[in-house]
Amino acid sequence: MHDCIRDDSGVHTLRTCRYLDPVAQAGTERIVDYLRLGVNIDHVATVRNARGSAYPDPVRAAKLAEEAGADGVTAHLREDRRHITDGDIERLMAALSVPLNFEMAATDEMQKIALRHRPHAVCIVPEKREERTTEGGLEVAREENRLAHFIAPLAEAGCRVSIFIAADRAQIEAAHRIGAAVVELHTGAYCDLHAEGRLKERDEELARLRDMAAFAHSLGLEVHAGHGLTYETVGPVAAFPEVRELNIGHFLVGEAIFTGLTAAIAGMRQRMDAARAVG
Repeated sequence: MHDCIRDDSGVHTLRTCRYLDPVAQAGTERIVDYLRLGVNIDHVATVRNARGSAYPDPVRAAKLAEEAGADGVTAHLREDRRHITDGDIERLMAALSVPLNFEMAATDEMQKIALRHRPHAVCIVPEKREERTTEGGLEVAREENRLAHFIAPLAEAGCRVSIFIAADRAQIEAAHRIGAAVVELHTGAYCDLHAEGRLKERDEELARLRDMAAFAHSLGLEVHAGHGLTYETVGPVAAFPEVRELNIGHFLVGEAIFTGLTAAIAGMRQRMDAARAVG
């Protein structure tokens, strides 16, 4: 149900229901309740780069994820090339049958790379050189004019533009105003509060995520979520009916050390489906 083909220009085109735009493709077949899983392979590259070797190969991991039922693959090409490299993106575009979600900072260099490859989706994320991982959402409201001009060529090239933001009304409204098709809500605070045992605050953050997912959906934005999700924390977020896609990476790569990547993805898919069925 998630077949993906390329036309002569090399652009991914989508021919089945899980990826059809619910607005643009109104009246065509689609699975309304299906929740997509995007597997982030960045930290396979982190392990590879720790030794400066050629393995483990993130492209091989991406193909395994695809075979295990991932609906898409996410890769973040950082300005410092900390994990994923330019060559990885080249090979992913050539190898994948499922869509590539290309995470990138809002810089001229990354825009040029995205326009050259024209992946199915680009997700604009904040980036700091000193951070270990993406620490927060993009401050769209502070840079509306710049970001509106930045994403316009990407959308015109056929890329579905997503903005990675905190679950905040002002940021969601700003993402809508600049013309983003998708918002991805940052679930890191919720996951951290769960890990720290701060359950009352965790539940408050979860309620905020739920309310902001509904608000974003009411504006016509497609809603995704991700960051820090594990087997323990994925269920409540997967149950949000407005959320169409979860992007999960670090936990799956870590779990794969013990169970293998295929089993790790299957375990996440099972939990997502169970939560979705309960609603």
